[in-house]
Amino acid sequence: MTETPVFPRHVSTILLLTAVVFLIIGIQAIAYIITIIAVSIILAMIVYPATKALRSRGVPETAAVGVVTIIACLAVLLMCYLVFFSFENLVSAIPLYQRELTARLSEILALLGRYGISTGSFSPSSVNLQGFAGFLSSSAISIADLLLYLFFIAVTTIFMLLEAPRMPERIQNVTNKPESVEAFSRMSRFLIDFVIVRTEANLVHGFLFGAFLWVMGVHAAVLWGILTFLLSYIPYIGLIIAALPAIFFAWLQFGIWGAIAVVAAVVILNALVENPIFAHFASRRFDIPALVVILSVIFWGWALGVAGMIFAVPLTLIVLMIVQFSDDWAWVNTILGVDHLFTGERAPPAKAREKDVPSVR
Repeated sequence: MTETPVFPRHVSTILLLTAVVFLIIGIQAIAYIITIIAVSIILAMIVYPATKALRSRGVPETAAVGVVTIIACLAVLLMCYLVFFSFENLVSAIPLYQRELTARLSEILALLGRYGISTGSFSPSSVNLQGFAGFLSSSAISIADLLLYLFFIAVTTIFMLLEAPRMPERIQNVTNKPESVEAFSRMSRFLIDFVIVRTEANLVHGFLFGAFLWVMGVHAAVLWGILTFLLSYIPYIGLIIAALPAIFFAWLQFGIWGAIAVVAAVVILNALVENPIFAHFASRRFDIPALVVILSVIFWGWALGVAGMIFAVPLTLIVLMIVQFSDDWAWVNTILGVDHLFTGERAPPAKAREKDVPSVR
């Protein structure tokens, strides 16, 4: 009988880290497939509670998954239609925006001239929105590619929903430890809660911001509302990126005071949604260290592009859940300060953590 070779601990760690490096390179190489799987996992987490509720009311599993999937697909298709429709309207109105931009830039040049500030050979007509719109149109995904992409995501999500109820039993068969199944269920509930709460808060934020822009009369208000809903998944910078186009078009239409009004609306909505509304939806606090969030946005954005940045935090939580489930690598979550997310404990206050750290002299 051949004995399995046992490597020293440091050698095993080096080999495992090497495998992780190659895994990261592989993720970027097959980013298209990984993105489909990642988006499907996130969507499955969002709609799984609805599927579970239908099954608890006696609806057959296949019928429950089918109903929820159809509703989700219709919602996604409606959102895609609104985005394409709004974008086409923007492109068709480029000449109007060009005239508005020329007028606003002329006002700025006149103001600078009063104070004796020279702008050299710069002229308002040198800024061409048509070229920028052409660049966006050429870089945007085609309708055929988008439909194929959505089809793969829908099929993958359906099968994930069908397999989800059987996962605890399979894990118990592998580990033969009831506590492992309980830990997996606890971690899964946390992930689902986080994704659902974030989605609900983003939906409120996008709707309120889009409604405000629509009442104000800003061009393509629906498009900026949907963009706010999607980019709000990106921590810290998502709302800023989503607000920039709306601020720009408000400035074109209404001048500096229009831009200030949109900025004020962004600040107020951010304070309103991210505090009382988010806290109302959340059954528990999601205390994730800012460093972990920033690094996850950078990594997943590099690996998967825009989709990776949007779903960076849920994807990172999935990886951290896998790490927590491993006895050999659970210490990584302790170092990162996220182990409390999966154990059900609360994170210690910042002052308490500072007292626990011994001073270095």
